[in-house]
Amino acid sequence: MSMQIVEKSGEGLSRVYGVKVPATELGKRLDARIAEIAPQLNIKGFRPGKVPQAHVRRLYGKSLMGEVIEQTLSETSQKVLDDNNLRVASQPDLKPESDMDKVLAGKADLAYEMAVEVMPDFTPVDPASLKLERPVHTPADAEVDEALAELAKQNRTYEPRTGKTVKAKDGDLVVIDFVGKIDGEAFEGGSATDAQLVIGSGQFIPGFEEQLIGAKPGAKVTVQVTFPDEYQVDTLKGKPAEFDVEVKEVKAPVEAALDDEFAKRLGLDDLEALKTALRGQLEREFGSTSRFKLKRALLDALDKGHEFELPPRMVEAEFAMIWQQVEADKQRGGLPPEDEGKTDDQLKAEYRKIAERRVRLGLVLAEIGRARGVTVSDEELAQAMRAEAMRYRGQEQQVFDLLRQNPNAQAQLRAPLYEDKVVDLLFSLAEITDKEVSKDELLKDDELPEGYGD
Repeated sequence: MSMQIVEKSGEGLSRVYGVKVPATELGKRLDARIAEIAPQLNIKGFRPGKVPQAHVRRLYGKSLMGEVIEQTLSETSQKVLDDNNLRVASQPDLKPESDMDKVLAGKADLAYEMAVEVMPDFTPVDPASLKLERPVHTPADAEVDEALAELAKQNRTYEPRTGKTVKAKDGDLVVIDFVGKIDGEAFEGGSATDAQLVIGSGQFIPGFEEQLIGAKPGAKVTVQVTFPDEYQVDTLKGKPAEFDVEVKEVKAPVEAALDDEFAKRLGLDDLEALKTALRGQLEREFGSTSRFKLKRALLDALDKGHEFELPPRMVEAEFAMIWQQVEADKQRGGLPPEDEGKTDDQLKAEYRKIAERRVRLGLVLAEIGRARGVTVSDEELAQAMRAEAMRYRGQEQQVFDLLRQNPNAQAQLRAPLYEDKVVDLLFSLAEITDKEVSKDELLKDDELPEGYGD
């Protein structure tokens, strides 16, 4: 292909190239395209396959030239990358420098400027030099018993209170009818019949449940509350309301007996088998948390162990995603406690550091995986697609088919699979020491690494 390529600038990770394709070259390509489609056209007044090329040019020349230009842009921009052995960090940005109307008319050369960011050149840390500590916790008998007691609590039944203790207590289940009013007028969604409410469960708005303590079956209670400022219905936020409540039944909780029969109701042979199953469940949960903490330690070590220039557009794209979530959280009134009271400038500075960390770690993991031949197989991707589709009950096949046809969605599923495979590889090569810790220590939240946030 006849073309000219000139490197205009090359500072840091940015490269700018000037590309020019002569109008004569575009004309040749247009002629070839017309010659290709003319025999296939069926136009009124001409025998099939006998439409003159000049007539095709008059009818379709401009649209065909548009196709030729689009294909030429794709081919020439790729040639620039190939000829200069560029590993790009983001899609090249093409900016026309010629009058495109004249180019489409075949009267001007196609000239454009191509700006591209390249991957930074760095040597990853030797995985064998990484020394990591993995917190682990072995479930104690008391923790298994605690899980068993919680299971019994979840499976408890409720029976009507009788005798002298028919008044509702904290933890009781009450069956109620109620009508909610604001300024004496019933409001939409504020009424129910035979609603079941466990007092103290926090199922209703703050202050409602406590006012039913002491009520007997048949009692009529006026409950006065104020809707929270962050309530999900805008018209009710912060409004004082009054509920006319009729208590129809009061039921006391009956804990399930922890015996073999209880275990059999849950599908196990006996109580010992149930305890074994609960111990296994705790081991899996603690093991998952241990892996998460070890991965965090690995990422912290990789972050500290690498310093190189980051592709600005990658950082901007990552920051934009994070900030979009922050804005959404702010609108819902749900910023994390540690972010409350901070200015936008403070938040942006902190989240930009986090965006830079994510990009840096992504590049490091990608380079380690590339150097060591880590790949995600088609079968592994298909399995992830099936798992994703299974989340949409009743639409599994439709979702799977959509994923199969959407390369971007597949890329989003492939990325975490690839990252986990590289992380597992690094775990196998690094020096890892297990440290036995308490359950509370294992499950407590990690703070941000030094230098990120406060």
